[in-house]
Amino acid sequence: MKISSVLSGLAALALASSASAADRTAAIYIQPVSQSPAAPAPLAEIRYNSAAAAPSAEVVSYEAPELPDETELVRIGVYNAAAKRWESSTSVASVGNFGKGYSPTLVLSVDQKGDAFGAALRGVRIDAGQTRDFGPQALLLVTEPGKQPELNKPVVLSPEGKTVVPEEKSFFQKYWWLIGIVVMMTLTGGGGEQGK
Repeated sequence: MKISSVLSGLAALALASSASAADRTAAIYIQPVSQSPAAPAPLAEIRYNSAAAAPSAEVVSYEAPELPDETELVRIGVYNAAAKRWESSTSVASVGNFGKGYSPTLVLSVDQKGDAFGAALRGVRIDAGQTRDFGPQALLLVTEPGKQPELNKPVVLSPEGKTVVPEEKSFFQKYWWLIGIVVMMTLTGGGGEQGK
């Protein structure tokens, strides 16, 4: 057995384990919005990797919700069943997103560290002639750091409240006074010749 093949095998194993270590899961739950709300029920489990060069998410498991007939709206979010509390912000969606001809897309929002802070649901209309994938999909949104202010620089705003960018002055606008002095000296004879 060659040493290079052993080393390449170990490197591939280390790469696979580090990639799977970056994978995280989020438990998405659903709850009917009504006068007497039921306990949140599992909807899907999403595996995601926000640390990769191309962040990705996939639906690991999905249970179609069984909702009472009078339900019109549902609450979607990341829920901790052991602590019995929502771990993320929740969103409200229509039960029409689960209707015939629609494929549910679960949108998971995560911060820079990979912690989930929001979940949403959107039904995407399916065209049977275009796609064969009717199952639920997952979409991962990773937040970007906001723009930092430039310190010690005055901010000039227009009457509409937008930042005013100063216009670059032309050569003549910058040095008009120097051009004026040269012209005056030329008209008066140069100044140094008058004494002779």
